[in-house]
Amino acid sequence: MCPSAAGAALFVPVYCSFVRRLRRLGDPRVRRRVRDAAAAELLGRPRSLAAVATLTAAMVLVGVAYYADTLSSVPTVLWPLYADSAVATTLCLVSLVTLAPAVVSGVPLSSASTSRPLAYLYTLSFVWLVQFGVWPLVSLNLAFDAYVSAPAAWVYYWGVLGTHLLFVGVALLFPAFGRTTPGALGLALCLGVANVVVDYGLGYHPPLLYEPGATLAGATLAIAVFAVWLASRSFRRLDATT
Repeated sequence: MCPSAAGAALFVPVYCSFVRRLRRLGDPRVRRRVRDAAAAELLGRPRSLAAVATLTAAMVLVGVAYYADTLSSVPTVLWPLYADSAVATTLCLVSLVTLAPAVVSGVPLSSASTSRPLAYLYTLSFVWLVQFGVWPLVSLNLAFDAYVSAPAAWVYYWGVLGTHLLFVGVALLFPAFGRTTPGALGLALCLGVANVVVDYGLGYHPPLLYEPGATLAGATLAIAVFAVWLASRSFRRLDATT
């Protein structure tokens, strides 16, 4: 057998096996098992939880520093709806801290305590992480040339996209231990709409290299609705027994 034929003979079975595994992810039960396993690995042990929390705390500090120079131009009452990524990572950090007692005690994440306040916290964290993890994909690419040609493009484009996509990755683990309620979903949607009004109606949007218009406003609203929809599909209800 020639080398090329031998390589093909090895590659085809591996490729077919990979495709079959991908197709299995179409089954919600398989996706839940994968999610739960990832959550247990990253958040279900004291050391790994501490590592993720430390990384999240660093992101909080970076987010605060990013908005610090412009906060004085924004009414204080609007800061939570202005400092998007800083608020998202802060909510995430608080959520991770609430897991610490259960994780240190050896309680599985799936059996961690639940309550209505925690349902609101986890739902808002999930929605904010997804919304503002996805948002840079739109906002930065609407002015792609400006960002990739900036003096520090590796920070302002690639760095921002990479770190914000981590928001989404962490958020997708929350349904492994969290619950939601109709009230929490409704509040998240209202805050998402309020964020669009503050950013693009009142003009208090995050610092950008261009002046945003209706396209970004509409995309941000669509992302907010999508994030709430995804939370509704991903979380079990607080009162559900299964």
